[in-house]
Order: sequence, then C-alpha cells, then structure tokens
Amino acid sequence: MAVADKSKLVYFFGDGKADGTASMKAYLGGKGANLADMTLIGLPVPPGFTISTEACAFYSEHDGAYPEGLRDEVLTNLRKLEKLMGAKLGDPKNPLLVSVRSGAAQSMPGMMDTILNLGINPDSVNGLIEKTGNQRFAWDSYRRFIQMFGDVVMGVPHHDFEEILQSVKNEKGVTLDTQLDVDDLKEVISRYLALYKKVTGKEFPTNPEEQLFASINAVFRSWNNDRAIKYRQMNDIRGLLGTAVNVQSMVFGNMGDTSGTGVAFTRDPSTGENIFYGEYLMNAQGEDVVAGIRTPAPIETLRKINPEVFNQLVDIRHILETHYKDMQDLEFTIQEGKLYILQTRSGKRTIFSWLRSQVEMVNEGLISKETAVSRIPAGEFGKLFAPVLDGSDIKKKGISAIAKGLNASPGGACGQIYFTADKAEKAAAQGKAVILVRTETSPEDIGGMAASKGIITCRGGMTSHAAVVARGMGCPCVSGVSALHINYAKSTLEVAGRVLKEGDFMAMDGFTGDVYAEKIAVKPSEIVQVLGGNLKEEDSRLYQDYKAFMSYVDEIKDMAVRTNADTPEDATMAVRLGAEGIGLCRTEHMFFGGRRIISIRKMILASSTEAREKALAELLPMQKEDFIGIFKAMGGLPTTIRLLDPPLHEFLPNDDASKKEMAEQLGVSIAVVEQKSAELHEFNPMLGFRGCRLAIIYPEILRMQVRAIIEAALEVKKAGIAVHPEIMIPLVGIYKEFDYCKKHAEDEISKVFAEKGTSVSYKVGTMIEVPRAALTADEIARSAEFFSFGTNDLTQMACGFSRDDAASFLGPYVNDTDKQFYDYDPFTTIDIDGVGKLLKIAVDLGRSVRKDIKLGICGEHGGDPKTIAFCESLGLNYVSCSPFRVPIARLASAQAKLSKRS
Repeated sequence: MAVADKSKLVYFFGDGKADGTASMKAYLGGKGANLADMTLIGLPVPPGFTISTEACAFYSEHDGAYPEGLRDEVLTNLRKLEKLMGAKLGDPKNPLLVSVRSGAAQSMPGMMDTILNLGINPDSVNGLIEKTGNQRFAWDSYRRFIQMFGDVVMGVPHHDFEEILQSVKNEKGVTLDTQLDVDDLKEVISRYLALYKKVTGKEFPTNPEEQLFASINAVFRSWNNDRAIKYRQMNDIRGLLGTAVNVQSMVFGNMGDTSGTGVAFTRDPSTGENIFYGEYLMNAQGEDVVAGIRTPAPIETLRKINPEVFNQLVDIRHILETHYKDMQDLEFTIQEGKLYILQTRSGKRTIFSWLRSQVEMVNEGLISKETAVSRIPAGEFGKLFAPVLDGSDIKKKGISAIAKGLNASPGGACGQIYFTADKAEKAAAQGKAVILVRTETSPEDIGGMAASKGIITCRGGMTSHAAVVARGMGCPCVSGVSALHINYAKSTLEVAGRVLKEGDFMAMDGFTGDVYAEKIAVKPSEIVQVLGGNLKEEDSRLYQDYKAFMSYVDEIKDMAVRTNADTPEDATMAVRLGAEGIGLCRTEHMFFGGRRIISIRKMILASSTEAREKALAELLPMQKEDFIGIFKAMGGLPTTIRLLDPPLHEFLPNDDASKKEMAEQLGVSIAVVEQKSAELHEFNPMLGFRGCRLAIIYPEILRMQVRAIIEAALEVKKAGIAVHPEIMIPLVGIYKEFDYCKKHAEDEISKVFAEKGTSVSYKVGTMIEVPRAALTADEIARSAEFFSFGTNDLTQMACGFSRDDAASFLGPYVNDTDKQFYDYDPFTTIDIDGVGKLLKIAVDLGRSVRKDIKLGICGEHGGDPKTIAFCESLGLNYVSCSPFRVPIARLASAQAKLSKRS
C-alpha cells in the first residue's frame, strides 16, 4: 500500500500521470484516489489536483487556519494545471474554469459541498464566449456559479435563487431552464447578484483566487455540517480525518445539444442485475441529474443519440469492473461529443443488489466467495426479510395505482403521508408509519428520510438524491412521479383529480414504481414466503441468490449461531433461517395466557409449600407440552432453557378491574390480591427477588420446570428424535447459589429417570449476567457445564443504566459531538472496554477450570455484527439472537472469521 508523503498536502493528476494511487484513500479520499487511479489506467479524466484529508483535519482543529505551506502548494498545482490545459483561471481571453468537490475516504453522496464553474467573472465570461462561440453556454455557466457559490460558500438560501429563476421562467412563459435565452440569463444573473449583495452585504467576488480559496474553505467546513454529521452517525462512519478537496478542470455538458452529463452504474443498483444502468441529460450539468430538477433519460437511449460515446461508456464500464472488481458508480460528461469520466466509486446499492451482484460476480469468476462474504454489509442484511405490498389485498379491494414513477429503491411500504422532513420525523417519533412525499429531496431531508417507511418524489430519476440515499438506507423509494403535485402552503397533494392531506394513507411499491392512495396490507418478503412454503424456490430469484450466498457464509464461519425462541413456531422459522440450536428459551413466556396465568397466580397466592406444589402440578403438563413442541421443532439441535427469571409480581395485575377479575377466578377477595401485590412490590425489581433466588426460596418451582423439561425430552427421544436439553439457572452471583440449584435439578432429574426407566443426556449451566459471577467464573465453572452471557442485564448492572430509562440520556452520550462518552449505545453494541472486559475475565476463568466449557451469548447483542466480531475474538462457541437476526449473525460470524485471517 502506498504511503502518503507527509511533507505533501496536494497531489496532482493529469496527462496519464498522478502523484497519488488507489491505495491512498485515507489521504486523498475515495474520489481523489480513484481520480488518480483512473488517470493512471488511461481513462479520459479531466486533470486537476487533490488537497489531502490531513489539511481538512488541521483546518477543523485550528479554527479555519491552513497548515503551513498549503496555500503555496495549491497555487503551485494550479499553475501546473493551467500549463497543462493551456488556459488560465479567470483569464479574460482564455479562461480556465474548475470544479471544487468534496471526497471523504468513505462515500457520503450529497452530504458535503460542491462548487462548479469556478473562475468565471464579468471578464472571463466574455473570454468563454470567444473561446467557445456559445453565448448561451457562457452565461448559463455564470448564473450556475453565482447560485452555487452564493448558496454553498456564503449561505444565501438556495430557494431564494430558485424563486428568482422560476420568476424569470414564468415571465418568459417557459418551463425549462434550457428554454431561457441569453437575455433571460443575463436578467437572472442581475437578480442573483442583487440577492447576493442583499444577503451578504458584499459584492460578488470577481477575483478567481479569492473564489477558489473561499470554496476550498466551504468544502472543508461541510465536513462538519449537520447533514454530514448525521449521515456519518447513521452509517457508522468513524475515524476519518475529514474530506479531501478535488480541484478539477471543468468540462461542460451544457454547451448545447451535443453535450450532456450523466450518472451510470455498472450494474443495476436496485436489483443487482448485470446490465448497464444509468441516466443522462443533454445540455446540462451534473447537479441537474442528481438534484432531480429535470427528469433524465435512461442511459440506453444514448445509443441512438451518440452511439460512439455510448459504446465508449460500455467499454469503460467493463474496464472499471475488471479493475475494481466491484459494481461502480460513475459520473460522466460529454462535451461537444467528447466523453470525460469525472469520478468512479463503489456503488451505493440496495441489499437486494448487493446480494445478486456478489453471487453473480462469484459465478463470473470476478471475485472469490470470501470477497463476496466480506463485502455485503451485515447490518443491512435483515432488510432482505422486509415486507412487501400484499398483492392479494390490492386485488381483493380492487385498488388501482393512482400514479406511477420510477422504481428507485425496492420494497413495499404503506403509511401516512407528510410533506416535510421535520413533520415526518415528528410523526415517526409518535409511532406512526410515515411516507415522506417531496417534490424532490435534498441533503437537509436526511432525518425525515431515515424516519420514513418509504419515500416518494415528484421529480428526479433513478440517480437523484432521493433514490441514492434511499437505496443506501434500504428504504423503498419511488421517484419521478410527475402526476403528483404538492401544495406545501396548504399541506395537500393533488393526484388524478384527488386531493390528499397530510396524515392520509398512501402505499408504494419500490419494485414496480406504483403509487396508491389507499391503505394496503404488507406481507413477508419472498425469502420468508419460500421458507414458509408459500412460494416455490424456483419462482424466487431472490431466494436462490440468498441460498447460494449463505452457502458461502457457512463454508467460512466457525462460531455457531443459535436463536432466542420461546415457541415451536419461532423455533421452526429460526431453524429454516439457519439456527443451529436455541441459545435462550424463556420459560416465563409460557406462563401467560389461558389457564396458565390462573395456575401461576394460584402458585403465587399459595401460603404453603403444599398449596404451591398443587398449583405447579397444574402447570407441569402445560410446560411439558411446550417443551415437546420446541424439542421436535429443533430436531436434535441443542436447546438451552432458562428457568423462571422475572420477579413474581410481573404475573399479577396492576389495574383494579384486572385485580377484581383475578379475585373472582381464584375465589378470593380483592384484599388478598392487593395484599400479595403489596408484599411482592420492589423498589428495584431488576435487583430483587428473581432468577435463581426464586428457585432457592421456592425450590418446588425449579423442580416442576426441570421435570417438565426432562419428561418432554424423554418423550421426544422415544419418538425417535434426538434431543439435547441444556438447563440454564439465571442470575447466579456466587457459586453456592448455582450448586444449590443444580443439586435440586439433578435430584429431580434422577427421580424422572428412575420413574421412566430411561435417560437422556443433558447439561446444567448458568447465565452470566451479574458482574460478581463474571469475576468469580472459575468457582462457578467447577460445577457449571456451560456459560451463557446475558449481556442485557450484565450491561445494566455493570454500567448502572436502566434499559427502560436510559433513553433520556444515552442519545447525547453516544451522538453529541461534544460528548460521545460511548461509541455505541451499549444496549445495541456491547461496551467492549467495560462489559467486554467482564466477558473476557469470565471466559478465561471458566476455561482455566473447565477447558471444554461451552460458552455463548444470548442477549440481544447476539444479533449485532460488532458484538459478534468481539465474541469471535473471545472464541465463544456460539451467539444467540432472535429468529430473523439469525442470517445476520451467520454473516457477521463469517466476516469476523475473515477479519481475523487478515
């Protein structure tokens, strides 16, 4: 890997040579590194230079000051660029214009700032006219520069410029920017300059070097703008120095009908299909495509307009994929029939596209199975199982699409419509399912987009801001729905003669582009339908790709993945999703509902051991039946069953009506119920009378549950099905508690074996969720055959946080830039530096006593990719998570294994 020259802050590229390389992304950003790389492999890249991310870091840390020598380096490289181009920035006779673009080491599309056409002023605009012979192009470039510089660099509101442009179009009676003539553009510029002076109190700068350094500063500042910070938080982008700045000679797509600009993907970013995919606009500049101001044409139609350029693009498509061995997102400009490549990067895509593209690339021999597994984002993998619109509901209700747009990001969604990002966020916070409907989205909408179930835009194409960001978030999106007309002032939407208000329901299909003005049910994804037997495997390409990819995963991973399941139905689905056992079966969940809750309440109200045992005898066959169903569903896979854990008061009613009902059911007075509730009340139930403490004070509860487990296991074994029960004693803090409970468990097991005249293999272990248990794990391991880390409670006790109350302060602890005490929410990703140390201590101590001790994790952390990587580093035998997180955990386990190899 190339190493940056620490004495160098600016790197030149052009004329087939480059100071940087593809391996220098940390210093040049992804865009700068790839510009250098494409130059070196001979692609038609406009020359320029890249200011390193280190300069941005210095700028941010020193209140906007430059590192020593940066200004001189920029000017030296500018002179080099001018010499190569045979033109000079701002020259009245032969002007050079440049773009100033951001580019971090990790792609952040649309989040930071760009300025185009820099170097133009009242003198050089005339030189541009003489140089090109195209007055309209020159004046159009000037008005674009004033707008971008005013907005991005000086903070003049973007919508104020747009209002001026629209007012001139209205006065002229035209709809498109391209229909404005030279005099119209001069009028726009005049009004723009007046607006600029009104807002800033200054004349618009005409000195090109002043323009350049002001724009460089703006790009540096944009690294820490609100939307960039939010995007990094949402996408867990950390540890970067800042953004690089790419200063590149302009090429122009707005020089007339032989010029244009576009964005293309080497494969379909929505589906992953191996087709050339993209859009372009003739007589336009790049922001016209991504901003959704005009709806572009599909890339395929360029074949008719300019077959030579189209074929050249197709060739470059193959060159880029072969070189980078991944799907690429490229921007291009055609200037008077000549093609230029402005950038390439690994394409933002949906998880559907990730899956198909990687499987096909393996089949094509382009990449290895290991590469495919290492690339697919595990955190996004669960979106493969997201719901889709229910076609039968649409047919049953006789619903027709009210409009159609572009299927920009797949998935089905239904919700209440809101027209601003702020309202969408607030509605989502109230628990509403939200569909964000906008004329077009902008980077400022990122919060509302993230809160929405789906996104619809009236304008914009498949590569518009809405489409790209939605795909990256795995959010369904339909763009370019021209039949929709939003009245922001009235908060209404008009479509096909109907008027919808904010809060009304709409549904959308990101696979087809159909939009509905009705409430429509959603149904499981194709994968879930195949697994559930409702769809044939051969009828689902998605499932076929998923099955192939998961075969790669299972070839690589070592650590097993189990599931947290309390019912046969959950266990069955988990096994279909690849679970290798149950890591946590919560027996208390079996006590609610029907006669069970009555029996458990009888047990709680019992005033003697005899009365308790009588109530427990009612529960025994119910528990046994539950375990039989679960053991059968697991088909011989190990099943860890946690004995009763929550405090008994959780089984009692809280409101007066329910207390009265309970009293009538049990034939006691309300006073008896209220007295028992008062007796069981605890100031801090998490630290109270629960877990193994219940079994120690009332061992008959433990004995009933153990008997139910073993009797069920013996019945299932008799039916010819292998069974491997693992009995887990919760909340142990000292080895004496475990030994006491294990003695009662084994005594009851021996009785069952004697009664039935047969036996079954089993294990007895504990859940490590009390810090003291982790610190004394060697003492507990003398008797415990396995540890399962209950990291939810371990986190609460170790950090002193209540999982139920921590939301009031944990957000700022994690997200506020002036705090960030924790890298991640410790209830989502394990706190490696604190709670993680307790796990490591317990692992080491446990193995020091019992080398073959089985070690797993069963808290919700078990489905988190970062936590799984930590578990892999500890050498745990398995992780356990909820059924639909099993595929995520399998993938994360394989990725953790690959990471250890590297």
